[in-house]
Amino acid sequence: MPFSLHQGDALAVLSGLPDGCVDSVITDPPYNSGGRTAKERTTRSAKQKYTSADAKNDLADFTGENMDQRSYSFWLTQIMTEAHRLTKTGGTALLFTDWRQLPTTTDAIQAAGWLWRGVLAWHKPQARPQKGRFTQNCEFIVWASKGPIDGSRNPVYLPGMYSASQPSGAKRQHITQKPVEVMRELVKISPEGGTVLDFCAGSGSTGVAALLEGRDFIGVEKTEHYASIAADRLTETIRATLTQDDVVLTA
Repeated sequence: MPFSLHQGDALAVLSGLPDGCVDSVITDPPYNSGGRTAKERTTRSAKQKYTSADAKNDLADFTGENMDQRSYSFWLTQIMTEAHRLTKTGGTALLFTDWRQLPTTTDAIQAAGWLWRGVLAWHKPQARPQKGRFTQNCEFIVWASKGPIDGSRNPVYLPGMYSASQPSGAKRQHITQKPVEVMRELVKISPEGGTVLDFCAGSGSTGVAALLEGRDFIGVEKTEHYASIAADRLTETIRATLTQDDVVLTA
């Protein structure tokens, strides 16, 4: 199978994987957005933070959204250190974040041994305007590499800005789900036939994008509900993309 999906704690799962088994780490960790005070961190769940009160699609909650900034930095440094071990030399890491946690994320990724390369932007056209303020219609993607990048190994020219709305209605299966069209562009940083790792796989959008773009995928998701959704989406993607040449008949 071109993908494997693990349900469990990310650090525990990653510790059991071999050195140099992935080409790119692309993930959207629970970055505790908006936790400016103890009350905000401890009294609001992820669901309360990221969905409106009148949302029609009832989405399951997930854990990891109640750390303060120092704890988040410590956790992210730990797990990105482990991800660094799993990544081949010249491989890459892409981490989603927001404006509040952007400095913490760039600190943690460098403390974990990565070479920070820059910040990409994901523009959300349908972000809600705010009277008297600038619209917060961007999330950011901190990207880095494990040592120097050999451009001849994967000669792509990728943009630094992506624009797409978050999935809505029945297509939205996770509170912080990312658009597959954006993820399909991001996974191209991994060479064709390479392996993409997402240790906060959620509903599996990174994996779906990787499979559609001809990459293999390793996913880890802690929440059983979302791991089940991810497994279904990944399996369906494989079925939809199989051709006759992919099928081998055995006696």
